[in-house]
Amino acid sequence: MVPYSARRQLVRRAVGFGLWLGLFLAAAALCDLSPEILKQGLGKAPQFAREFFPPLWAAADEMVEPLLSTLALASAASLLGMLLAFPVGLAAAANIVPVWLRLPVRILLGAERALPEILQLLFFVVAFGLGPFSGMCALAFSSIGMLGKLVGDAIEDADDKVLESLKATGASFWQVIRYGLLPQVLPSLAANALFRFDVNVRSSVVLGAIGAGGIGAEIARSMGMLQYNRATMAVLGSLILIYAAETVSGQLRRRLLEDGRS
Repeated sequence: MVPYSARRQLVRRAVGFGLWLGLFLAAAALCDLSPEILKQGLGKAPQFAREFFPPLWAAADEMVEPLLSTLALASAASLLGMLLAFPVGLAAAANIVPVWLRLPVRILLGAERALPEILQLLFFVVAFGLGPFSGMCALAFSSIGMLGKLVGDAIEDADDKVLESLKATGASFWQVIRYGLLPQVLPSLAANALFRFDVNVRSSVVLGAIGAGGIGAEIARSMGMLQYNRATMAVLGSLILIYAAETVSGQLRRRLLEDGRS
């Protein structure tokens, strides 16, 4: 055992700090970080921030339709992702399918999760054009990647005794899935789908600003027209929507998980 040495500890900390400082300076150089530009920007920040207040309360009614569009986009993507996640999860479970099928499905799920949602949206925009439909497809595709992986893990953790008991009674493969596997996996799938809905609401605001429509497009449009107080109104609407979605989905998710344990 190496004895404690204050000098050795000091050298380690100095080396660690030197490495951190070197990485910071390299990153600052790559990002063109300039103290002069930073100082100018901070000096303009108070004046720029004042242009966002007070919010344009008269535009509140005009925010209802984009907010509903964002909510519908996230809801449709979450529902479609949940419905398709179960068959994808089946194909990714080692105790259900052979390895020649499970392995490529797992690789595809990992590759999908590695793609940013913004990049996925660009692919669908090329295919279907700008609008909520492309945003819904991008979020649904991303939801399948996340939920499919979680469903596959849940299926692999399912109680094999229940499945073997059904097989012993002469049940077919799909009967085993319907009566033995689905009741075990469904609470987890629903709970994770609610969590994904919360994520999709947040993501739909971001994707809306780059072509998916909804309240994100309203924020981008208001900023582009220098209508900052209108943009503030849109941001407030999106915050209310995100908070409401998080609260409702969180409560439903807790109930589902509690029912699944009981």
